[in-house]
Amino acid sequence: MQFPIRINRYLALRGLTTRRGADEFIALGLVKLNGKKAKLGDRVESADVVEVIRDKKRKVKDFSYVVYYKPRGVITHSPQENEQSIGDISGFPGLFPLGRLDKASEGLILLTDDGRVTDRLLHPRFAHEKEYLATVREKIPSNARMILENGVENEGEMLVAKKIQTAGPHTLSIILTEGKRHQIRRMLDAVHLTVEKLVRIRVMGVHLGALKPGQSRVLKGTARASFLKSIGLKENI
Repeated sequence: MQFPIRINRYLALRGLTTRRGADEFIALGLVKLNGKKAKLGDRVESADVVEVIRDKKRKVKDFSYVVYYKPRGVITHSPQENEQSIGDISGFPGLFPLGRLDKASEGLILLTDDGRVTDRLLHPRFAHEKEYLATVREKIPSNARMILENGVENEGEMLVAKKIQTAGPHTLSIILTEGKRHQIRRMLDAVHLTVEKLVRIRVMGVHLGALKPGQSRVLKGTARASFLKSIGLKENI
């Protein structure tokens, strides 16, 4: 965190609320800066003391976090004519998907209404692991792991897998810490492998588990707490 920093961004980076939520707390007089009520636009220095006052009369929003199995053929965002999006079929119309899975891919995507999560989960600087199972048409060559872990150049970008494991003659487990457009398909094309099925099975410590396409489960209890802790967030204030 670089100082000075706007107080709403400071609270958001501490995982206490979103920037918009911080502005609301400040406007309600629930934030103190060095013992005095903070004002919108205040800037925080590293030695400053920032406090958030809990207002017991104010109802706290209970954010939701859902593990959803996106079926193949479903669009993550902004469907065109005759296309379905996750929002159309998930059963959670008030939640938004974190990140993307392309139309031909399937598997785990997280749904939430907590805007704090987006940057902490998706920004490349955090290098969170995402794991995929790729089924390919051709037999996997013995040198595929070495090539993909060392990285391949495609369309002017270097595409690198953190870890590759062979799970069968036509199946690869692929762990990424970056999320470039169609990254796995482009990487496998570079070693002359054609993707027939691509399933995301894990995001950080959250696993797809036994879910089938279109099914979901809500993160609760220790699973919820563990997820929030892993991205440096706290429960709602």
